[in-house]
Amino acid sequence: MENVTSHTHFILDGFGELGALRPFLFLPFSVMFVVSLLANSLLLYVVVSQRSLHSPMCVLIAGMALVDLSLPLFFVPHMLLSFLFDWRGISLTGCLVQMYLINLAAGFESTLLVWMSLDRYFAICMPLTYHEQMALPKFLRFIVPLVVRNILIVSLFVSLAGTLSFCASNVLNHCFCEHMALVQLACGSTAINNLVGLMAIFLTPVADFLFIAASYIIIFSSVLKSGKSGTKALHTCVTHMLVITACLTTVLVAFLSYRIANGLSVGVRVFFSTMYMLFPSCFNPIIYGMRTAGIKTHILRTLTC
Repeated sequence: MENVTSHTHFILDGFGELGALRPFLFLPFSVMFVVSLLANSLLLYVVVSQRSLHSPMCVLIAGMALVDLSLPLFFVPHMLLSFLFDWRGISLTGCLVQMYLINLAAGFESTLLVWMSLDRYFAICMPLTYHEQMALPKFLRFIVPLVVRNILIVSLFVSLAGTLSFCASNVLNHCFCEHMALVQLACGSTAINNLVGLMAIFLTPVADFLFIAASYIIIFSSVLKSGKSGTKALHTCVTHMLVITACLTTVLVAFLSYRIANGLSVGVRVFFSTMYMLFPSCFNPIIYGMRTAGIKTHILRTLTC
């Protein structure tokens, strides 16, 4: 039987069809990267440094800023260097580590939206017990299961990807190690990888979305019954709905572009997948900074000092 050597080194060839124009992508993506770093760092600094902002919701917003600050760091620097200096190579180990970190951070972005919806539910529907429900010892019953879920799911599909043999091409048409882009290069059966990948989608973003949707339906019903006081409280929910809409739209487009046969070019698919990772990191801190009154006040004070 002929021995087949499996590739252990890969080429990240995202936007490779642009040829000589590819280096020009450095400017727009570097601007988004800088905006993400500065906006999330500022938001995180303001919440951490101001004792008046240490409420449960502001702590969750700071957690989102930390995730949004970390996520681009896992792939954008390498991507920018590949645009400028054509540094496209990555080892299989490096690819799997990058895949693990990116998907774990993206999973916690979705999980934080769940925790924020719980905060709003307790604040609006159960105001008398809000502080008791959001106290850390009691809120741990919502934290621990979701943290364990995220770690187990990501560890499972990344580990399975690491067991595959890559004996054909070693060129990923992507700017980072996207799970399905790597699995598609395998020369053996990938049925279990595809199944686990779909399971990960339904158990994390889809399940989180269904939970968030159910909680906001209950919240809106409560608001409609409570009159003006409820309407005022609704303002805080709109901010989270804007963030949820932006996140879910980019996730859905990236997911469908890779898993449904269509006429999209490879470059368009790579663009959608890259924006799914980068756009929320730029969008979220701006929305939270502009629409959360206490945070907005301290940000303006910090910038004008």
